[in-house]
Order: sequence, then structure tokens, then C-alpha cells
Amino acid sequence: MEKPNAHLKQLARAIAALVVLVALAACGYQFKGMGLTPPAGVHTIAITVLENRTSESGIETVFTNDLSYEFVRSKILRVVDKNTADAVLSGVVESMSVHTVSHTASYDSAERSVRITLNLTLIGRNGRILWSDNALWDREAFEVSGDKLITEKNRRTAIEAISMRLAEKVHNRILQDF
Repeated sequence: MEKPNAHLKQLARAIAALVVLVALAACGYQFKGMGLTPPAGVHTIAITVLENRTSESGIETVFTNDLSYEFVRSKILRVVDKNTADAVLSGVVESMSVHTVSHTASYDSAERSVRITLNLTLIGRNGRILWSDNALWDREAFEVSGDKLITEKNRRTAIEAISMRLAEKVHNRILQDF
């Protein structure tokens, strides 16, 4: 036979779980994939190679690939060729800057930060702008080493981290705006 207190404990747990879920919903938190819907009539998307206005060779490919991967991974919109797409995502890697964050005792850089800004536009088949952000940016710190090759590897890793975060942000913003 079950004790009367066992029912109260179960009820208390259920209420606590409900309170946590309501609190998460109230603060705007969403579980991945919830509330993401494409613009009306858009089932396919093309992602063109971004233009590179920075001095960083190949950065446009990194960002284009991560944007494509994010849409392929989510399966909400099918990534297709530009000629058959319902909408085309295009844009520019507008700027990249590197700044020293901290110094060593001898005033050498110990840590630097890279900041990248994108300018992106999603255009529908009819030529109408469906979504746009001309100041989308992110930054990432990286360690400076006495070995220039290691510092360069750390900088590239920071750029790749920014690219992945911005790709996810773009994906979610395009699909949450509708």
C-alpha cells in the first residue's frame, strides 16, 4: 500500500517541473527546432558564395559552407541550386578586425580578439527582400603564442567558431521572423 505522502511528493515534483517549464518559456528559451518556420511559399533555398571584402583569403568559403551546412542539417528548407530555389541567401563578409585583448609583462600580446561583420539578404523568387541584416557580427578571443604558426592556427580556429555561431544565428533568425 502506498503512503499518502507519496502522492503529495509526486504532485510537488509535477508542480516543480511545470514551474520550471513555464519559467523557461517566459524567458524566451526554446528547444532547438521549435518555432522555426520558413517564409510563406519558401520550401527551398540557395546559398551563394559570399563576397569577401576582407584581406582574409578564403574566409568567404568558410562562412558560405557553414551557412549551407546549417540549413542542410535542420532540414526545414531544402538547399538547392540558385535557378530552382524559392529564395536566395547572398551577402558579403564585410569586415574583419583583430584587436589585442591582453598583454604579457613585456607588453607583447597574450590574447587577441577577432571580430567579423556580415551583410546578408534573403531574396524571394519574385525579387522581394524576405530577410536582411547588414550588421551581423560576432567576435572570438584567441591565444597568442611565441610560435607564429600556432598563433595563426588559433586565429583560424577563432574565425571558424564565429562562422559556426553566425550560421546558426542566421538560420534561426530567418526562420523565426516568420
